[in-house]
Amino acid sequence: MSTDHKICNFEADKLILQLRVTLAADKSAVDPVVQGVMQIVRKMQCAAGKEDDIELALTEALANAVVHGAKADPSKIIECDVACDETRGMLIVVRDPGLGFDPSTLPSPVQGQNLFSNHGRGIYLINQLMDEVNFARNGTEIQMIKR
Repeated sequence: MSTDHKICNFEADKLILQLRVTLAADKSAVDPVVQGVMQIVRKMQCAAGKEDDIELALTEALANAVVHGAKADPSKIIECDVACDETRGMLIVVRDPGLGFDPSTLPSPVQGQNLFSNHGRGIYLINQLMDEVNFARNGTEIQMIKR
């Protein structure tokens, strides 16, 4: 994340944590990255008491990026930026190299036949766990904020 611009109204001069991580689009890479990021997040205490929500949302976002965005192709790279702003809270941005998607077309996992589906709950969970969720770059980037 460049320090000369804003993402989701986070200002570079107010950041107390700024981290960029890249990982191969391999399912086995998700957990170690999440654990490493969360170790730093817990030490910074940017969103004290909300770490479990952040951890699950980050896991879901990275898993979606690997499986759906990069089609689990380990030659492709997933990017993850984490920032903490003193006043706005924790920002996590996950980018994938995929074609993108329209989040408004996703069926609700809590209605009808979707209740019994064994997938399709990641974006729903992220929206429930985080305070603000935005999609950019045609759906290849998710921006999540936890205050």
